[in-house]
Amino acid sequence: MRAVRDVILSTDPRVTETIKWQSPTFVYQGNIASINPQAKAYVSLMFHRGAEISGDHPELQGGGETARYMRFDSVEDVAAKRPALAAVVRAWCADRDAGV
Repeated sequence: MRAVRDVILSTDPRVTETIKWQSPTFVYQGNIASINPQAKAYVSLMFHRGAEISGDHPELQGGGETARYMRFDSVEDVAAKRPALAAVVRAWCADRDAGV
């Protein structure tokens, strides 16, 4: 969980962290993502409006109208997915800056 948190917060200095819904939530001009604290065997990161994030992000899972998810099974998995996670966070910030 700490490794995921570190990637998100180091990607863009404008991204902040708060506790909402009893879970760590990352924010920049709206809620980006929250860690699901009930997942114990892995880290589940829910992007609240992940379906709206510009670009191709194959690591984002889910087919609903709004939310998308990324799952991390280990610290090594976080390291492997670091570029993909950072790309999603950068895309969110760029979309917000563009008024999307």
